[in-house]
Amino acid sequence: MSKSILITGCSTGIGYYCAQTLQTAGFRVVASVRNPQHLERFRVAGIPCVILDLADESSIKNGFDEAVALCDGQLDALFNNGAYGQPGAVEDLPTDALRAQFETNLFGWHTLTRLAVAHMRQHGGDSRIIQNSSVLGLVALPYRGAYNASKFALEGLTDTLRMELNGSNIQVSLIEPGPILSEFRSNARIAFEQHIEIGNSAHQAEYEAQLTRLNAQSAPQKFTLGPEAVYEKLLHALTAKRAKPRYYVTFPTYLMGYLKRLLSSAWLDKVLLKNR
Repeated sequence: MSKSILITGCSTGIGYYCAQTLQTAGFRVVASVRNPQHLERFRVAGIPCVILDLADESSIKNGFDEAVALCDGQLDALFNNGAYGQPGAVEDLPTDALRAQFETNLFGWHTLTRLAVAHMRQHGGDSRIIQNSSVLGLVALPYRGAYNASKFALEGLTDTLRMELNGSNIQVSLIEPGPILSEFRSNARIAFEQHIEIGNSAHQAEYEAQLTRLNAQSAPQKFTLGPEAVYEKLLHALTAKRAKPRYYVTFPTYLMGYLKRLLSSAWLDKVLLKNR
């Protein structure tokens, strides 16, 4: 019997690619999206899809229950992927915007993960939980404080979960991508314009430069890879007898992981400020 998996954040990018490719590879995939308008593309592709809004606890519970039913009562794996980035300097960031970032990027994942752990313990088979983190869960970059904080928190929570589940039937992994082709920039621009006041900020010049980058339709930044790079790590985390605790994706993640171990905080700050 093929393994079943629930994937969040499947409207575009990494989630959409992984749902399609895992289905082709023989997995029993249930995709999830927040916007009902995106259901049709999965119906056409023959991939079961549920509505699951990570900022709405009742939606999470209903979506999870529906996903389990679509898998005939046994869900083997969860790939937490749905997230967004809230740009802005920490001093300009409204607390409500920070709450919203954590609601989607951390608290919603936690609610869903708790449901998955309880279910996986009950059915007892080989089970996997994979969290799609970021290079910004390893190092922080300026003007990304909300996103940095959500991913740093995710890393700590996931490391703890992995240790607490040691010896159980559930393996836990983190995937840490750098730049990946997606609609992340366009979603970040929307969040930026919704919450950040540019005119009275000491960071106005930097914000204007950021908006230029976010609106750019040119080639992606250096070292950007396609979602297939994340899929390769996801597949290993799902199928290896012993999944790795962490999977780096893209050169910037490998580099920053190395530099964080090598450099002092002051020197690492200099590198990050120069290359942000």
